[in-house]
This record gives sequence, structure tokens and C-alpha cells, in this order.
Amino acid sequence: MEERDHKKLGPELELFYIDQVVGKGLPMFLPKGATVKRELENFVIEEEIKRGYQHVHTPDLARIELYEKSGHYPHYKDSMYAPIEIDDEKFMLRPMTCPHHFQMYLSRPHSYRELPMRIAELAQLYRYEQSGELMGLQRLRTFCLADAHIICTSEQQAADEIGSALDLIEHMAGVFGLKLGVDYRYRLSLGDRANTEKYYKNDAAWEKSEDLLRKVMQKRGCEFEEAKDEAAFYGPKIDIQMKNVNGKEDTAFTCQYDFCMPDRFDLSYTGEDGTKKRAFVVHRSSIGAIERIMAFLIEKYDGAFPTWLAPVQARVLPIGEAHQEFSRVVLEKLKGTGIRAELDESNESLGKKIRDAKNMKVPYLLVIGDAEVAANSATLEGRNGKVGALPVSDIIQKLKEEIITRG
Repeated sequence: MEERDHKKLGPELELFYIDQVVGKGLPMFLPKGATVKRELENFVIEEEIKRGYQHVHTPDLARIELYEKSGHYPHYKDSMYAPIEIDDEKFMLRPMTCPHHFQMYLSRPHSYRELPMRIAELAQLYRYEQSGELMGLQRLRTFCLADAHIICTSEQQAADEIGSALDLIEHMAGVFGLKLGVDYRYRLSLGDRANTEKYYKNDAAWEKSEDLLRKVMQKRGCEFEEAKDEAAFYGPKIDIQMKNVNGKEDTAFTCQYDFCMPDRFDLSYTGEDGTKKRAFVVHRSSIGAIERIMAFLIEKYDGAFPTWLAPVQARVLPIGEAHQEFSRVVLEKLKGTGIRAELDESNESLGKKIRDAKNMKVPYLLVIGDAEVAANSATLEGRNGKVGALPVSDIIQKLKEEIITRG
């Protein structure tokens, strides 16, 4: 399956590359790759806002005290970059957003009426991965995570929110054409009571929270496996596992129950009876790291992204020089409606132009010759074959519908 490997297709399709002068595990997104990344990010924001998430933006670094408060430092120390010392203070590049979001929650008091509060962010994170672990877009030293933290009033509300988060994950996976049991599977990732160095010590809380997640999965009625010693240090999680073309499995998306941070950050709310009550926390990622899902999708589609996600959605191919002027008009009409289009003005034969466009996995080709100029039309060809000659306005309508519906 080497020909589908995203590490091969990425540079070939001008999506991304790893620049050794810049550094290992630090991807450089070319214009086409940046377009795919932006479309994925827009999809996340649009879908999450529909479902009541509040998108925020927090800094890429913070004082070391924040990570000492959360317990990530020293628990996560080996995966964090060394402190940056400035003005007699130490700062860390963030490996996750939860401490930032909890501090934001603490910036004012909250009532039970406001909960659940779903705080979301497309966050750039930084983690030290050993050189041998780095792999294309799947294992990086910096990546953008579609992250969120849900503050809840009760264990039941947390369980409901976990169910809703899994509904969101399955919906978004479905838009990508990924099928449960075929392209991905569920894993219930548990802690290890004996490993007090890796996990927060609270046996009763571990038992209770693992049982809560187990019941959420049983209620869904789908298959899942249980895996010991795969949890986060602050609680168990439901992981969505995917395999790349080489058969290596990675966690793509995740949903975590956290019984530790509410105490560490004193996360509370005012209850219906007017008293202060302890909040409950769910961590979740709707499509995981943008870069990692890009890697999976490049391989699944063999680089031929669906139209809504394709970096170039249409290419206009004039047969000869006499057709170039009208082709430029068609190009501007496509671009004017938001369709990502290109024009091939080379002196190559039509056959060569079509081959070049197909090699770059462009979803739609618009061929223009004498008949098309005369009829204000173009002959449309898609991945499933020739559609035929259509008025330019009809082509635009067809492509726009496919893009808007993410078909």
C-alpha cells in the first residue's frame, strides 16, 4: 500500500513536506495542504457551534505554574519542551489546552443554569516526540487539536455529554465516509491502580469513572474493547482507533472523563439551592489532531479528496489558444462563487492537460472548445466519467450543491 502512503502522496500532491532545516516533526503546509487544513477547521467550528460549543482562543504558552497546578508538570514533563526563561519567570509551550480552559472558566462565577458549558478551541499544541516515533503527519512535534472541555453539574450530565460527544464524532466520521467497525473502532482505555507514578491516585474515583464510561458504551450497543494502562493520568477515556495503510493503529479521536482537575482547579458552580458545588469535567476531541485526520484521509481517498475538501475543485481546460479568453471568463465565474478553480493555459494537448489534472486528483474538469464558446457552456468531466456539455451556470450550481452539502 506504499502508493497510498500519505508521506509519499503529501509532497507529490503539493500538500505538505517536512523541511529538515526547519526541523523533524514540524510540517510545512503548502497552499493546497493549507486549504485542506482550513476546510477541516471550518468544518469543526461550524459543526460544534451548531451543537452549543463556545469557541475560544488561548495562548500557545503559559507560566510553568499553570502546569504545576494541573499536574501535567511533572506527570507530563517528558513530553513537554524545556521551560523558556524570561523576566525571571519560566514559561512552557503548551502540550494541551485544558489548564487554559479551566482558568478561563474560573475568570467569573457560574450558575447551574449555564451548565453544561462546552469550551472549544482549535489549539496549536507542542509535544516532544522522540525522533524514532515521528511519522509524517501522524506523529508530530506540533499539531492543531480540535479540543474541547465540557463543565457539567453532575455525573449523569457528564455521561450524557460523553454520549453527545460520541454522536458528534460518529457524525463527522460519517461525513468523511468512515464506517464504525470498518475504518475505526472503540477502545475503553483504563488506568492501572498499581502505577501511581503514571496515574492520579484515587482508586474509588477510578472504579466509579471507568464504570461510568463502560455503561455509556454498553448503552450505545456497539462493540468496544477494554485496554488497561491506556488512560490519561487524570481519568479513563473512550478512544477511537484507526489504522493507517501500513497497518499501524493510532488514536484518532478521544473522549475523556476527568475526576482530577475539578479538585485541582476548584471548578465549581452555584447550585439551585444557592450553595457552591463541585463541577464535573469531560475532555473530548471531535476529529482529533487536524494533521492526523488529514493523514488518514489522504490514505483513505488515495489523495482524491471529495469536492468540498479538494484543494482545487475544478480545472478549466481550453482546447486551443482561441478558447483561452472565454476560459478566463469561466474561471472568474467559478472563483466568483467561491469554487476553488484553476486554468491550464499551457500549450500541451488536451489529452496531456486531462492527464495532468487527473494526476493531481482534481474532482472536475471543464473542457472548452469551439462548440462550448458558442453555447456559453463547458463539457464537464468528473471522477466517474464525462457528464457532458452544460451551461456554465448549471455547472456552478452542481458543484456548489456538492460543496455545500459536503457530498
